[in-house]
Amino acid sequence: MREEFRADLLEVGRLLVSMAEAVRTAMSAATTALLSADKEGAERVVARDEEINALFRAVEEKVLRLLAQQAPVASDLRMVITSLHIGTDLERMGDLAEHVAKSALRRHPAVCVPAELTGVFGQMANIADRIAGKITLVLASRDIERAAELERDDDAMDELEKALFEKLLNTEWTHGVEAAVDAALLARFYERYADHAVNAGRHVIYLVTGES
Repeated sequence: MREEFRADLLEVGRLLVSMAEAVRTAMSAATTALLSADKEGAERVVARDEEINALFRAVEEKVLRLLAQQAPVASDLRMVITSLHIGTDLERMGDLAEHVAKSALRRHPAVCVPAELTGVFGQMANIADRIAGKITLVLASRDIERAAELERDDDAMDELEKALFEKLLNTEWTHGVEAAVDAALLARFYERYADHAVNAGRHVIYLVTGES
């Protein structure tokens, strides 16, 4: 039974790494679609969100089966429950990438982002990709030092969001309310994407150290 339990936990870990890789790919593709008004690319992101959801359902099923059949306690229970929390954060990251893609579709054939904001969103996308890459490595290696780095990356994302809002509220903004709302929502999607990655990193730290 113990060997089966460990094998199931390893499978959960592999599923979480696959989820992290998938949400990284999704946000990268969504950003490309957003900044280039790529309708087909955005539609692929939306369609593939179901693949991320399917991975999450597989994590849920594994976790529920482990709880029911193995009745884990202490550190084993922490590992099982933490895996579910991480899966939830990753699933939400996939949803946020889908939101970015849907924003691109709503404005197609126009580009959703005004030219003067392209640089800011490009930087946000770079940070999002860096964060997603790190959480993938953290999940594969349980490197808590790298997990702690996610907080600093998130701070950089927050600063970019502030800079974007300054542009939107500046008297020189000429694109109207609708474009400002679109940009504010998009910035929120990237900011929340980073937040969920940080949450996942914190869960890994808790998993390894037992300290929240």
